[in-house]
Amino acid sequence: MGSVETLIAYCQENGRVCPQPQKWLNLWEMLPKDVETGASQAPLPLILAAWHETPAMLKMLRLADHIRWAEKHGSLPAVAAFLRNLGEDDWHHVGE
Repeated sequence: MGSVETLIAYCQENGRVCPQPQKWLNLWEMLPKDVETGASQAPLPLILAAWHETPAMLKMLRLADHIRWAEKHGSLPAVAAFLRNLGEDDWHHVGE
């Protein structure tokens, strides 16, 4: 599926920012817990109230955090497949 940086670059093509809220929640729910550190989960997706208050760049950075979390915890192939299979309508784009 490629490297983390390749996947992050893919997620930013065509003005993409992050998945639409429900799809982003689905992605976040795929992310494994960190058994080594006891962290319950990756940082929350910037949805619900945060959706309207958060600039696009911060959403892009949070999605990149989720991709790096997936790599660190062995779920990058599944996360990459999920993101690459989203339709263009499933993405939030710059200016929307």
